[in-house]
Amino acid sequence: MLTNSTQWLDLPAERAGSSISRFYHNCKKGYPGKKGYPQFQKNCRSVEYKSTGWKLASDPKSINLTDSKEIGRLKLKGTRDLHFYSLGQIKRVRLVKPEDGVYVQICIEVDKQENTEPSGNTIGLDVASKEYYTDSNRVMVENSRFLRQGKKVLKRCHGIVSRRIKGSKNRGSR
Repeated sequence: MLTNSTQWLDLPAERAGSSISRFYHNCKKGYPGKKGYPQFQKNCRSVEYKSTGWKLASDPKSINLTDSKEIGRLKLKGTRDLHFYSLGQIKRVRLVKPEDGVYVQICIEVDKQENTEPSGNTIGLDVASKEYYTDSNRVMVENSRFLRQGKKVLKRCHGIVSRRIKGSKNRGSR
């Protein structure tokens, strides 16, 4: 068990860096077939860079990862221009790998102030199992029964799947 937090954060970066460098190495050598696309483990699908390890590229839609893993330049998609924010505002950069691709999350510090004035009206809420809530003006909102509806659908689907032969394509397609 690792107790040092810097070591814990460095392990995902090392794994991601080694898999990406292996991918580029296989592409440069011209190996036929699959090139060994970077694989992310289930419990380790993100790499986070705090204040170092990255810098903004001259292109407003790109970011350079400058750590020792040599990931390189990433082109970002979206409508935001990264040069709109100052370097002091960008606090963290994180590479995240869900099932449908690799995403870059950028955490930005924003000073936002809201001036709210109290209206002087007070209201009481009563939360119960029968109704979602009832307020002091006698307005009742019914409780949506998502669990019961979900159980009915699950029971029906389970019955359909259980009648199919194990290992067949029909069983897996439902």
